[in-house]
Amino acid sequence: MTRPQRPTPRAVPEMSSALGILQTVFGFDAFHEPQAEIIDHVVGGGDALVLMPTGGGKSVCYQIPALLRPGTAVVVSPLIALMQDQVDALLELGLRAAFLNSSLDAATARDVTRQLLAGELDLLYVAPERLLMTSFLALLERLDAADGLALFAIDEAHCVSQWGHDFRPEYIQLSILHERFPRVPRIALTATADAVTRAEIVTKLGLEDARQFVSSFDRPNIRYRVVAKDNPRAQLKEFLAEHALEAGIVYCLSRRKVDETAAWLRSEGVDALAYHAGMDAAARRAHQSRFIREDGVVMVATIAFGMGIDKPDVRFVAHLDLPKSLEGYYQETGRAGRDGEPAEAWLAYGLADVVLLKSWIEKSDAPVEQKRVESIKLDAMLGYCEAARCRRVILLDYFGERSGACGNCDTCLEPPQTWDGSTAAQMLFSAALRTGQRFGAGQLIDILRGKETDKVHQYGHDTLPTFGVGSEHDDATWRGVVRQLVALGLLRPDPESYGALKLTDAARPVLRGETRLELRRAPPKRSKTAKRSRGRASGATADLVAPADADLFEALRAMRKGLAEAGGVPPYVIFHDATLREIARLKPGSEDELGQVSGIGVAKLARYGGAVLEVLREHL
Repeated sequence: MTRPQRPTPRAVPEMSSALGILQTVFGFDAFHEPQAEIIDHVVGGGDALVLMPTGGGKSVCYQIPALLRPGTAVVVSPLIALMQDQVDALLELGLRAAFLNSSLDAATARDVTRQLLAGELDLLYVAPERLLMTSFLALLERLDAADGLALFAIDEAHCVSQWGHDFRPEYIQLSILHERFPRVPRIALTATADAVTRAEIVTKLGLEDARQFVSSFDRPNIRYRVVAKDNPRAQLKEFLAEHALEAGIVYCLSRRKVDETAAWLRSEGVDALAYHAGMDAAARRAHQSRFIREDGVVMVATIAFGMGIDKPDVRFVAHLDLPKSLEGYYQETGRAGRDGEPAEAWLAYGLADVVLLKSWIEKSDAPVEQKRVESIKLDAMLGYCEAARCRRVILLDYFGERSGACGNCDTCLEPPQTWDGSTAAQMLFSAALRTGQRFGAGQLIDILRGKETDKVHQYGHDTLPTFGVGSEHDDATWRGVVRQLVALGLLRPDPESYGALKLTDAARPVLRGETRLELRRAPPKRSKTAKRSRGRASGATADLVAPADADLFEALRAMRKGLAEAGGVPPYVIFHDATLREIARLKPGSEDELGQVSGIGVAKLARYGGAVLEVLREHL
């Protein structure tokens, strides 16, 4: 059973303005755009759809209206495993919060219900399954009749999309909130929604009249890097060496690969844990808790892990396999650098990933239209990986946002060279046609390079006119050509034929010499000097502290860890690293001065101010 929740009376005075609450409760001086406008709209009773990047401050857009409007705000969240941490964070701020889900025993659930009916809660988090229960809807009707509902917040609203990997069937039924409680404002929030998903949210949640607030999707603190798979484990090991002792996530497509990768990383001295839907529920909860509450843990996971993770100091997200879409990729990489500090998104992909994902799409029981949409999304993901231009421009363009070259992705930092690949493409097309379009990239490359392999001899491919015509290019170059031709839609791997490459109609003009093809040249191996430089650019937390303040910063972190363990909450719920760095820099000498530090509201000042000042006295 989850430990009982004991919402305390407000530790803050009643306030009548959004800015006053932001400063007094949350400890921040000013809103980010467009938080203030969203809050005013919802406080005034308007419905809203909010698209804001991870770490952009979506939560305050419903938390502050919950305090300004009479009654309790009901927050619908699919994240049962994280509700405890979300509620703990609010309690630390002095707010009255609780959750209702299947993790509570009957007695605790009855106590929460009593608090709700008694008007003792500012915010109540519920799973969609709970909200849709007849008994809970009846409870909400009682509250509504007594003007006891402040608002409904529908978090992770993209879960309504049947074409997304986070689809939750119960989300489609949440239109009942508008039908049953038309007087209560609704705010739907997500960090990830392309135009198709946005339209689904509006239609299925009945938000046609809602005002839409779309913030920039840019996460400028995240550096994007894509590498072609060569020796994936060695490549991952090299990447993780740049982020030693930092928290991060490594995504894999299959459960088996998750288990094997986590075990291998542990054998290499990395504090790695596994997470996927096939694990025992208790083990998943334990691993998630360790990742959230401890420093330097690496979570190896399927996409079952991550939605709603509030851990601010995730310094990297690595993909060992190709994501299914740019939408999913953006959401997954967005779990890095929530604190605004430098972070990195690293992706290794190969042609085998494309074949596997296309096979999954074609063999699924999904409707034809859904398969079509999924194929289009996968093609956009391929285009991103093989692009020679700024990756951030491509990513933002996918969400309808125009931007310039960012200077913080691999293609900006190390611009790839291009070459006229028309002849190489013609060679490859010819080899595919002369072998009946029945073979995959490996066999075709062996033919073009003139390799005397058993399989080449078995099929008589050493007698073809194309045998050996491409010997001037090495394997890596040819693999790059194949990937780019697939990404450009000129070749199509056939999942039914184990990845056999087939020409598309778009390949014909290139084959006939009517179209010139500019391809990206495979980048050279990076030197150790470049690797070390890149590691520093990513920026470990400690590197962001002035050398003279390093010891004090570590002492503050140690204090925070002790307080977190004593309170049974994640360390970041007490103070973010950014707050500790500012304390170490400013060295406040009194509670009044400490209260001016960003991220310290009156409740945290009252609860932890003495401990912070004691550490400062000991080190100054």
